[in-house]
Amino acid sequence: MVTMLILILLPVAFLLPPGTGAGEIIGGWEAKPHSRPYMAYLEIQRGDKSSFCGGFLVSKNFVLTAAHCNGDKITVSLGDHNRKRVDNKLQKITVSGKISHENYNKTTYNNDIMLLQLAERAKLNTWVKTIDLPLTRKRVKPGMKCSVAGWGRTVARNNSTTSTTLQEVDVEVLKDDECMYSHYNASTMMCVGDPEKGKDSAKGDSGGPLVCGKMAQGIVSWGPYRPPGVYTRLSTFISWIQAMMRRLQP
Repeated sequence: MVTMLILILLPVAFLLPPGTGAGEIIGGWEAKPHSRPYMAYLEIQRGDKSSFCGGFLVSKNFVLTAAHCNGDKITVSLGDHNRKRVDNKLQKITVSGKISHENYNKTTYNNDIMLLQLAERAKLNTWVKTIDLPLTRKRVKPGMKCSVAGWGRTVARNNSTTSTTLQEVDVEVLKDDECMYSHYNASTMMCVGDPEKGKDSAKGDSGGPLVCGKMAQGIVSWGPYRPPGVYTRLSTFISWIQAMMRRLQP
């Protein structure tokens, strides 16, 4: 049964060097095709190395993701579900501009947020849509049921096989004091995932959205071996997002 499925974290899953992780949903289930039309798949090129992350469409020409998903070249796929099946629903667009938060810290992952400008506007339709962002400083209350999704690994530990289809899992927002990590910052981060149920994202679904109701409230960021994991708190960065949009596209 879906409610019995458990998401298991990889050892030091989020503590890899920035941008190295692809991300994974362990013990989750396949999402209904195109039920998350805001999801973006990011192909990242950094020198001669490639990786991928998640992201989400917030306007016709802007995608949000994690700052540690940065690279020399990024290509965004929208309207995707099955990574091995290319059809007319897919929109593949290069990134023409990007801004990571000026105070992003590669060691602590504080301010782990990046705005991507698409080289051309996405065509909004049944399969490609934007997702709403929260109001400034409007925090999600502990106990809120949310969800995360991604195309990463579906088997824990040293397995490089990634999911062909978009996977998802339900998670719970926790009190800040349940993330007793030295680098945890309650003003910019969210504590998510139940240690008893083992549910959380891992390693990269990095950059994907934490969705609560119909709104993106966080960005998959980092965490230790076991849940809870840490997500960038989007409500803290609304003014920054708006300002960067104006900078990239006056």
